[in-house]
Amino acid sequence: MTAPYARIVADIKRRVADGRLRPGDRVPSTRQLARDWGVALATAAKALTLLAQEGVVVAEPRVGTVVAPRTAMQRPDISGNVVIRDRIVRAAIEIADAAGLHELTMRGVADRLGMATMSLYRHVAGKDDLVLLMVDAVIDDFPLPERPPDGWRARLETTARLQWAGYRAHPWMATVTSLSRPLPSPSLLKHTEFVMAALQDTALDAETKMYVHVLVYSYVQGIAANIELEQRAQAATGLTADEWLEEQEESMGALAARYPAFGRLIDELGGDFDLDLDRFFEFGLGPLLDGLALLIDQPQT
Repeated sequence: MTAPYARIVADIKRRVADGRLRPGDRVPSTRQLARDWGVALATAAKALTLLAQEGVVVAEPRVGTVVAPRTAMQRPDISGNVVIRDRIVRAAIEIADAAGLHELTMRGVADRLGMATMSLYRHVAGKDDLVLLMVDAVIDDFPLPERPPDGWRARLETTARLQWAGYRAHPWMATVTSLSRPLPSPSLLKHTEFVMAALQDTALDAETKMYVHVLVYSYVQGIAANIELEQRAQAATGLTADEWLEEQEESMGALAARYPAFGRLIDELGGDFDLDLDRFFEFGLGPLLDGLALLIDQPQT
């Protein structure tokens, strides 16, 4: 029996082939596909992701998902030339790691590889397509275990630590994904699947399970976002975090005089507090899981 997402993919391809959908035309949104086909949003998102990976559709900023130009749909990668596309993705990751995602351009990737810029479009449909491939590549570098540990807590801790490792290695990742507009990434969906499988035998309803997943994800992402923010601030000012704080010492002293509780805290710290993000991640993860245990481990009624 053909999987629901595969039937959606085949239908969109038929519409493109017979001209009902032409290059540049908007294709149904994830929500519309889910409604029309009676499937979950994740299933519809998976269909659009596969269509994008095959070059049938591309994401257009402020427009939505549209049928790709003919040149994009005829990418050699679809017929097996994956090596070049992988080189493009890895070159893009190297640029983003070194300079941040805001400095990533198709021309910069082409220059790094010694290729003509337009030749990249035979392998990736555009920057949005490239970023999605970058995200998948990074997440796949930190794979989930084939045999998950026992218990929901160990599984949630596993997904959190693997995501943290990915963000630590590639800080730009924390700026790519949004809670309200999640990327249709197969690799990210593996984490969703991992968490849902961990929670399937609990008494939680579907909405609460999703909240648990998003909470753990946002905890990791929220801390990780500060890694790139600090890198960008240091590049802009030429000052390390410690050097910047030294410059703020007089202003902080004035504030401490106005706010006595804050002033006492500063005195107790003795001017020696280093916000180490790795330690902060560890500090919060345990209490977060302890709090979830009060919700998840309550007796089933």
